[in-house]
Amino acid sequence: MSRRSGILEFAVLGLLREAPMHGYELRKRLNTSLGIFRAFSYGTLYPCLKTLVASGWLIEEPGSAPEDALAASLAGRRAKIVYRLTAEGKEHFEELLSHTGPDTWEDEHFAARFAFFGQTEREVRMRVLEGRRSRLEERLEKMRASLARTRERLDDYTLELQRHGMESVEREVRWLNELIESERAGRDQRSGPDAPEGAAQHDNESGETGGLPRHGGSTRPDPSDDTAK
Repeated sequence: MSRRSGILEFAVLGLLREAPMHGYELRKRLNTSLGIFRAFSYGTLYPCLKTLVASGWLIEEPGSAPEDALAASLAGRRAKIVYRLTAEGKEHFEELLSHTGPDTWEDEHFAARFAFFGQTEREVRMRVLEGRRSRLEERLEKMRASLARTRERLDDYTLELQRHGMESVEREVRWLNELIESERAGRDQRSGPDAPEGAAQHDNESGETGGLPRHGGSTRPDPSDDTAK
């Protein structure tokens, strides 16, 4: 399985955990909610869905609206198929959510993981965020070293492009620092001496996103921004 197809399967399982959908709805959600999939087609989505069905993680059901099925029949078209997550699919998705390996720190995979942080345990979120920050700090160090070596040989426009890329990475590192500090503050608050009994356990089970920073005028950078690569 390629990394790209693995990310798509993860995203499809995550969206279907929220509610059953047919292919058109899934493609729309993938394009609008997860911008990293904005360029993919039905020719990519449906083989992925078939694979997930064959694996036992999804089941296919006929559309629930009788009038839709009747209209499709009269028009000589097949009724829309709705895809629903199975119990095994939910368990598999939860296993994927708990994964915090180096691939979760890469641009596209991190963007997909972040989109489902609301369903992810706080400690897992922390490990993914810290790993992503470490990866970007390494990237930033290499970019600075490269710029220092080649500065004299670059024209003004190429130099400006290099600076723009560095600023993009620096901006995301600052954003990650804010998220990490907010997650830590939320964890400390819920595990403090005045926290209700069982609050920490409930937090892990619900995947609460109370650690997000609350301040106006700030937008997160796009982790898949080409300028940050």
